[in-house]
Amino acid sequence: MRTLPDLFENNRRWAQRMTTDDPAFFRSLAAQQAPQYLWIGCSDSRVPANEIVGLAPGELFVHRNVANVVTHTDFNCLSVIQYAVDVLRIRHIIVCGHDGCGGVRAAMEDHELGLIDNWLRHVRDVLAAHHAALRQLPDDAARLDRLCELNVRAQVRNVCDTTVVQSAWRAGHRLSVHGWIYGLHDGLLRDLDVTVTGGA
Repeated sequence: MRTLPDLFENNRRWAQRMTTDDPAFFRSLAAQQAPQYLWIGCSDSRVPANEIVGLAPGELFVHRNVANVVTHTDFNCLSVIQYAVDVLRIRHIIVCGHDGCGGVRAAMEDHELGLIDNWLRHVRDVLAAHHAALRQLPDDAARLDRLCELNVRAQVRNVCDTTVVQSAWRAGHRLSVHGWIYGLHDGLLRDLDVTVTGGA
């Protein structure tokens, strides 16, 4: 028996709509994957990467995790970066956080949550590094949104420091790493002006 019938029906309608708009869409999509962008974003279900940048399937390679964290010990994320850079030859890596991030909020509140506490340690390190400046902000909402931005900035640095990106730059691969924030309240992206470009 098929479970979750609503989702299968949604999928059928979506596939039909895509085929109506472009009869060759799925044949072209199946033939190759050639995105120019890698999106490293939060797992939050309210941040649909392809949709908010207006790109079709096949145009954006995506990795998501809680609070859009990039660490030198996360082989899942590092493998995605390596595949995107070395095989797909993408030109842009976008680290995108969002305001009101639940993972960042959990790191701020410092409650014991279980296994995820180990993951959020990375965000808590960002919090500790900027604790004094964050305390100057007027309220918790402002502190949360600022920490979301600071976390993105830290993850951009972490992407740039990976052996994959460093090797690509040394080999002359022109590659840019960007830091963005998505506004849940208005659906708009903001560039945090932390883009780093290397290579030829």
